[in-house]
Amino acid sequence: MSRSVDLNADMGESFGPWVMGRDAELLALVTSANIACGAHAGDPDVMARTMAMAAERGVGIGAHPGFADLQGFGRRQMHLNHESLANLIRYQLGAAQAMARAAGGRVRHLKLHGALANMCARDAAMARACYAGALSVDPDLIITVLATTAQEEAVRTLGCAWAGEIFADRAYNPDATLLDRSVPGAVIHDPKVAGARIIRMVKAGTIIPGDGVPVPAMIDTICLHGDTPEAVDIARAVRAALEAEGITLCPFDGRRGAARRRGLVCSGDGC
Repeated sequence: MSRSVDLNADMGESFGPWVMGRDAELLALVTSANIACGAHAGDPDVMARTMAMAAERGVGIGAHPGFADLQGFGRRQMHLNHESLANLIRYQLGAAQAMARAAGGRVRHLKLHGALANMCARDAAMARACYAGALSVDPDLIITVLATTAQEEAVRTLGCAWAGEIFADRAYNPDATLLDRSVPGAVIHDPKVAGARIIRMVKAGTIIPGDGVPVPAMIDTICLHGDTPEAVDIARAVRAALEAEGITLCPFDGRRGAARRRGLVCSGDGC
């Protein structure tokens, strides 16, 4: 049985003349792209360019909605009622769908950004509100979730297609949530370290926190942040490490159901 996994990156986060990340280079290395929708980052021109590049390269296109917080890059917590959360997601997903369609592609997945994602990783009801909003627009959308967190609990109860994600460039708490960025070591900048730890996690089918025991996880996709200065080097290192282990890269198909299974998605039920 061949082993496969997806490699994704957050991108499309430039704004006007302000350039954030090296999207064109990343798109040559990843198999899926999470593209900002203009709320936490990005603008219509940036979305159009990034969608077009992804479609041209055959990279899976995803909407990457966050809080409406350009100044804080979507990394500041906001508190909205569930209906407002659902509408916030619908609004950004609709923009992403329009840009992707105009570029000759389509939005196949959705992944929450920043503070919104971290809050939903601890609050399943909040996550369900966001995901239900997205699914009301496109029931066939694949939802990318932080593996083993409340985000995963939410998609399991919704019964939608989903993909479990781990991070190449972020450290973990013992409960498999992400270590706060204010904590030293929360962001991993060394490509060699990133590549080695991803191989350990993917082969074991676990998330490995800095402290605590490994947490079994559904690993369908590996993420790196496009705004990290070393993003391209980390992408190269992770891709090379996976290929050296005989692990191929392809866009995920999504999974359904409540049964937990360890390790990679390796066959027809999604990669």
